[in-house]
Amino acid sequence: MKITCQHHDQQVIFTLRGELTADEVDQFRKAMLEQVHDKTHDFVLDMSQVQFIDSQGLESLLWLQDQCLERLGQIRLAACNDVVNTILRITRLNDTLQSFPNIPLAIQSLQA
Repeated sequence: MKITCQHHDQQVIFTLRGELTADEVDQFRKAMLEQVHDKTHDFVLDMSQVQFIDSQGLESLLWLQDQCLERLGQIRLAACNDVVNTILRITRLNDTLQSFPNIPLAIQSLQA
């Protein structure tokens, strides 16, 4: 998995490429922890290039959400493809993890 990071005001936008699976969870968590601090507590994850996500990947998203909530922050998913949307729907995490069709809408939802 490739992870790139871009700062946008009070949010950090992560672009994820590849699969978010058990093999990639440690890398994902390390990248997220490097950005979790007092000034940055809201994350947008660009999921447009995530090809697959397994149970460990879903667990890591929930872990990130908990990390953000502890710091009074939030997490938003953006541009999930059909595969990821289906996985979120089947696991019923689509209600827990807020998803938006694109990055600007995800950012806007954090600023509301």
